[in-house]
Amino acid sequence: MSDTNGKKLANVREIARKANVSIATVDRVLHNRAGVSEKTREKIQAIIKDLNYQPNILASRLASRKVYNLAILIPKVSEETDFWNAPLQGINKAESEINRYGIKISKFFFDQNDKASFVKETIDIFSAKVDGIMLAPSFTEESIALANQCKAQKIPYVLINSDIPNQDSLCYIGPHLTKSGYLAGHLISYGMGKSGKILVVNIAKEIDTYHHLLRKEEGFRAYFQDHNKLNEIVKIDTRQTGFAAVSDSLNHIFSVHPDIQAVFATNSRVSTVARYLEENEKKHLLLIGYDFLEKNINYLKKEIINFLICQKPEEQAYRGIMTLYQHLVLSKVVNKVQYMPIDIISKENYEFYSN
Repeated sequence: MSDTNGKKLANVREIARKANVSIATVDRVLHNRAGVSEKTREKIQAIIKDLNYQPNILASRLASRKVYNLAILIPKVSEETDFWNAPLQGINKAESEINRYGIKISKFFFDQNDKASFVKETIDIFSAKVDGIMLAPSFTEESIALANQCKAQKIPYVLINSDIPNQDSLCYIGPHLTKSGYLAGHLISYGMGKSGKILVVNIAKEIDTYHHLLRKEEGFRAYFQDHNKLNEIVKIDTRQTGFAAVSDSLNHIFSVHPDIQAVFATNSRVSTVARYLEENEKKHLLLIGYDFLEKNINYLKKEIINFLICQKPEEQAYRGIMTLYQHLVLSKVVNKVQYMPIDIISKENYEFYSN
């Protein structure tokens, strides 16, 4: 068997012969174990590359009989938003591909409106003695506490959807949050006058700890500052996520600022804002929000939502699991940051988009 360059795939015995070392030494290098000098390691790695050695991962895993236990911690799907269905599909896809290699995945879900549920699931994860964790952080302090515990126990962890500033994760997979907000500012600036008033809407029970919403807002404001735009930006933070509470907040802000021309909703709850605009004869306002969800698409088709910014949550979760697998099983060096594309979805192209 040969590759496109005609190089024959070599076995471990051939590598050991060429390097003039034992098979055990080659095995240590292949599995990134200690006990090999740097000079010898480099020599063996050069031979591996030259011979285009392809290890039989399945045979190796079956021989070792080691089982790796991974845990995922993400919000549960709720009546408010089905966003987390997509990451769960990505997790299930990855699991179906790697479970034969001795990988077991335990799924833990928390209420994204309840810090206590996040803490409870964290305790359950560490009680289960896992080898790696994939986390969608929602509460800053609690997520940092989890990260510190991972560091203390030398458990690698991957972050998806939102990162935790200044923490030593194995990698972050998700959108560049600030540039995502910056893009929203750019889109809105095309659709209104130079001095029109803009409303930013943050809808989350724990506004202060949902740093990913605030970083989107920072990026949004930065666009107008960088381009010397004169638009006035006002905002509301609503910690009650139900429609009635959001409506009350919007009624108040529109009574104070009746000249608002555009609205930027910083998360997937943009459909709640769209419903308000529809029911209060404000469908003419420019509205931009996040995520490819059925409720949001329905308002996109009705042109109440003008644009949705999306970042492939299914692929984020799939990559997260595969990154842990590559690190733990294959001993591969993984990219510290894997930014997802920032996609712009409109009425004209939503039919061709896959989450």
